[in-house]
Amino acid sequence: MPQVTLEQATIDYRVVGPEDSTHPPVLFIHGILVDNRLWSGVADRLAEQGYRCYLPNLPLGSHTIPVTDPSVLSPSGVARLIGEFITATGLHDVTLVGNDTGGGLCQLLIDTRPDLVGRLVLTNCDAFDQFPPFPFTLVFALLRGPVSIKVLFDQMRLRALRHSPLGYGLLAAHPDPALTESWTRPARTDARIRHDLARLLRAVAATDLTDVAPRLRRFTKPVTVVWGQRDRCFTPALGRRLAAAFGSATLVEVPDATTFVALDRPDAVVDAVAGISAEVS
Repeated sequence: MPQVTLEQATIDYRVVGPEDSTHPPVLFIHGILVDNRLWSGVADRLAEQGYRCYLPNLPLGSHTIPVTDPSVLSPSGVARLIGEFITATGLHDVTLVGNDTGGGLCQLLIDTRPDLVGRLVLTNCDAFDQFPPFPFTLVFALLRGPVSIKVLFDQMRLRALRHSPLGYGLLAAHPDPALTESWTRPARTDARIRHDLARLLRAVAATDLTDVAPRLRRFTKPVTVVWGQRDRCFTPALGRRLAAAFGSATLVEVPDATTFVALDRPDAVVDAVAGISAEVS
């Protein structure tokens, strides 16, 4: 897997699709306690259609390379890393795609560096004061220290706990046990990752996205919001409110999907990316 070494962190990433693609590059942003495999089904299908897709593993708790500068471990810090990744890999006019915490990071990025993004696709994600939404406010509160992370993640070896409402149970219609186990393994087995995750979670605040929300309308490039309607965390009402905040965003409601739309209905995300890529930014 290729890597890009930035000043504050080394990011490993996957690339799929033709180097000579005539489409804008697609950059996928995952959330806390998942990695780029969230997007594999979407990216592989887009690659078959001729899209060049970039899938970084960001330092959000399921990463395997500890950061070199812990001060980057905040939502705004990781959003800056995404911008630096875009620059370091020579990408331009990207189609930025975000989910869960990753969607919140996308909002922070377009607020500070809209020049790096040609178009935006948001699937069920944090927005406004829902950062994170209930019940993950409770989970984040429990995971703000390396010791508590170790204790809880040792229990997460059990599938029943990993797939409970306080784990991945609310996020996907049919969570893959092997995938969810691998997402919890880095923080369970590596003290350095536990320290990274604890510091990141201590820095998450609802005000981060509340502050950005009034400025979303300034991003005048194409925006599509793809929202799973069975989501009990990021509710359909939140998706409608987020789409309205951009002024002219396209809202796609996916009736049989939860938070991880990319896992539940990858075709919906593929269609959204293909559709928005045809628009003039």
